[in-house]
Amino acid sequence: MPGDEGDEGDTGADRTGGNVGPARPLQLAFVAGTGTGVGKTWWTAALTRALRAAGSTVAVRKPVQSCEPDEPTDAEVLAAASGEAVDTVTPAHRTYRVAWAPPMAADHLGLPPFSVDDLVCELAWPTIVDVGLVEGVGGPRSPLASDGDNVTLVEALRPDRVVLVADAGLGSVNAVRLAVAPLAAHPLEVALNRYMDEELHERNRATLESDGLTVVTTQIELVAARRGYAR
Repeated sequence: MPGDEGDEGDTGADRTGGNVGPARPLQLAFVAGTGTGVGKTWWTAALTRALRAAGSTVAVRKPVQSCEPDEPTDAEVLAAASGEAVDTVTPAHRTYRVAWAPPMAADHLGLPPFSVDDLVCELAWPTIVDVGLVEGVGGPRSPLASDGDNVTLVEALRPDRVVLVADAGLGSVNAVRLAVAPLAAHPLEVALNRYMDEELHERNRATLESDGLTVVTTQIELVAARRGYAR
């Protein structure tokens, strides 16, 4: 399991490798979503490219994923953005080729159940990396393992911040408010995906900001503001 920032005894082979021991990124961020299909993977990949363009070293992990047999995987999209191997982003045995919640998919395929602790123990980082991004699945309370959901994983990882991706359109305020509640113990930014210069999106952003939330609409906003991301 990743240790606290500054742990002694961190080990590893290089800055781009995979399973290299207990190192923890200088900044660890968890990318959550208000639900399925809001654009978590697109946002995570775009944020990865923006951070790398700004000079940060970035590693991306998606501890588990599920998809249809003939679909490209989220790990493939993320690996293309980070320059890592696909199996480094998501271990091959944690890709389930049924587009259900991962523990349900594993059971349907006759594969062994797995726990949140299993996923945490399989996370590994390069010895030195500025920003580590961990992408979840579905919404905060979507089943992630046999004994927990995304919130359980966030509590285990203790990230430095959570980026909550939401659609910018109708229903955004309700979805964000419901998703923020179980993540409120962590520093959090709301990323409104598919945001356009139109009144509804602007009103949604203003309403969420009136709740005291930090709201961004582009990956560049996160990077330019340097919201705790190390170089």
